[in-house]
Amino acid sequence: MIHHILNKNYLVEVLPPKQDSENLEADLKKFCTRYRKVIDSGYCVCITDNTMGNLSFQGTEIIEEFQLSVLPKQVMIHLNTFHRKDDLDNILTTCHQKEIEYILVITGDGSPRLPKLRPEDVNFTNIDSITSVELLSYIHREYPGSFCLGVAFNPYEPEEHELEKMARKIKAGAKFIITQPIIGRNKVLDKLINRYPQIPVIVEAWMSKNINLLSQAVGYEIGLKEEYDPIANLKLLHKLYPGCGFYLSLLGFKTQYDLLKDTWI
Repeated sequence: MIHHILNKNYLVEVLPPKQDSENLEADLKKFCTRYRKVIDSGYCVCITDNTMGNLSFQGTEIIEEFQLSVLPKQVMIHLNTFHRKDDLDNILTTCHQKEIEYILVITGDGSPRLPKLRPEDVNFTNIDSITSVELLSYIHREYPGSFCLGVAFNPYEPEEHELEKMARKIKAGAKFIITQPIIGRNKVLDKLINRYPQIPVIVEAWMSKNINLLSQAVGYEIGLKEEYDPIANLKLLHKLYPGCGFYLSLLGFKTQYDLLKDTWI
């Protein structure tokens, strides 16, 4: 991820269509168009995994089906713990074959429609459930040297608990960190950066004006005194965290994409 920081390349989130999409053909076309646009801009396209527990198509299967190009350091997939063992291995094998280097390993959001990995699936016997820590260990063990694995950091959780979890993730082999969306200066993020100066930190910028949706996503009420301006916040984050990279979630491709060239200072 140092590549993206040094070369001022954004990481741009692209959501795959939901399995129950009412207009699947149009949604798949939109996904492919956005994917190619991000690649052509020199940015990294980041493909989510069943966001907020919604059963969606896998990024790897869309890449295969539509023969989308995979350029070095320009594709990252999210991978969570809500998969059957066979599906998990199929995703990882496809990533390896397609030379997808970056994987963001997260515990993820579950739902009654999603299976969850069992401890015995990834060769753990002394725990009750699988988290990103165990999934990190499994990938490193079964696919040694194949991937650069990242993890998530949530500054809205109790501080010491989240920093302790991060220590276990780093020990399990995490090579970069992507935060939950940050609005302005965040003291917990500052502590994270100071604690791991050798680990690239990617700050997530919330590009939707819908702050209520952000509150739902992080699980905590985020109240602002003024109307939220995503572009202004992105510019502020650049000033506050000049040594970090930036992940853009829910970016408006029609209204915001062309403004990005003027935001990285």
